[in-house]
Amino acid sequence: MEALKKLAGVKAAEYVTDGMVVGLGTGSTAYYFVEELGRRVNEEGLSIIGVTTSSQTTKQAESLGIPLKSVDDIDVIDITVDGSDEVDPNFNGIKGGGGALLMEKIVATPTQEYIWVVDDSKLVDQLGAFKLPVEVVQYGADRLFRHFEKKGYKPSYREQDGKRFVTDMKNYIIDLDLGKIDDPIALGKELKAMVGVVEHGLFNGMVNKVIVAGQDGVKVLEA
Repeated sequence: MEALKKLAGVKAAEYVTDGMVVGLGTGSTAYYFVEELGRRVNEEGLSIIGVTTSSQTTKQAESLGIPLKSVDDIDVIDITVDGSDEVDPNFNGIKGGGGALLMEKIVATPTQEYIWVVDDSKLVDQLGAFKLPVEVVQYGADRLFRHFEKKGYKPSYREQDGKRFVTDMKNYIIDLDLGKIDDPIALGKELKAMVGVVEHGLFNGMVNKVIVAGQDGVKVLEA
């Protein structure tokens, strides 16, 4: 599977050309995209500016010599390549398994061409088997947790080393074990309207191209 992820990441890097501002995703498949960009910068003289979606990706890009700018210092990102935890037939997806959903969505929003790279196990008929991450501020988080319990959303706090996981933006993540999501658009609006919710992991209608690695090789799906 790692070899397939690498193929998908390298394929995605083909869409990057000289002079672009590039959003650098987070996760196991996006890792190979960033690695390939680093190779092209160093071996081919590719001239790009990277905008990262996590502290993890920032470290990787810096180690490869990819020039970086803050998302605050740019107006438009030409292309962003990232992974996804689930993708449905309408190109709605769940992201945030790595805990970077807020930064990923901030970078995706000003992006002209947004691409996901996934292995074929991430393609689903309906979202929801993968737990939906919801990033919440620490103050009042338990109140939100109880609200999710009452709604039947089966919440659990994301943990790391026996403690509540804290995102790069210093928030908690509550994962919702929904099983299936009948209407991702409506759920996204419901969650976004809750005071204390910073962002959710539903990326609805944002992506226009999905690069899929499978046993038969790499294929490109377009919306």
